[in-house]
Amino acid sequence: MTRARNYFAWQSRLVVRELGLRVVEVGCGIGNFTGLLLDRELVVALDREEACVQSLRERFPGRANLHALTCEAPSDAFRNLARFRPDSVVCVNVLEHIEDDGAALRAMAEILVPGGVIVLLVPAFDALYGPIDRNLGHYRRYRRGPLINLARAAGLAVRKLRYVNAVGFFGWWVNARVLQRETQSDRQIAVFDRWMVPVFSALESAAAPPFGQSLLAVLRRATL
Repeated sequence: MTRARNYFAWQSRLVVRELGLRVVEVGCGIGNFTGLLLDRELVVALDREEACVQSLRERFPGRANLHALTCEAPSDAFRNLARFRPDSVVCVNVLEHIEDDGAALRAMAEILVPGGVIVLLVPAFDALYGPIDRNLGHYRRYRRGPLINLARAAGLAVRKLRYVNAVGFFGWWVNARVLQRETQSDRQIAVFDRWMVPVFSALESAAAPPFGQSLLAVLRRATL
């Protein structure tokens, strides 16, 4: 999906507006999303792959507000990020790659200042889980109820929870359940990105759908 520019822009619009001024990005990869955050006071971009972190540093050299670190949640190094006093943690299509997602979410909550938020974008609905998910390293997909329980166990309140990309739900179901695809189709992605995303992103901005390919969550740590 790296070439799906409209889709990436849609996801970014949903996520960026929920973030504060001091952001920790979990699972930054080579920095595609990081680049949208560099107008903030502070960005701490993390990935467990050193090669990704090095690529990000080379991509954005000389940025005094950017700290790129090899780190994962949960770990002692991750908990030490509390020293940056982040008001936001963002995790876009990453939590599903972490085996113990509950421990990871608790670690994210612990580093936040009181009142800070965690913004998650995760794949939705177990019924859509298929060979593509397995090959991407997904442990799971999510629904509203289990994600609410996960948030509460981490001491977080749910400020926003909505499904995203209803049309993508059907495409992913066909690929997973009917075609049993092992990888995503470049042609499907191109058609979806060019013709469907502009229409459905506009429709969903007016009314959130009752289901979707993804789930957007904004979770808040309690104030003192």
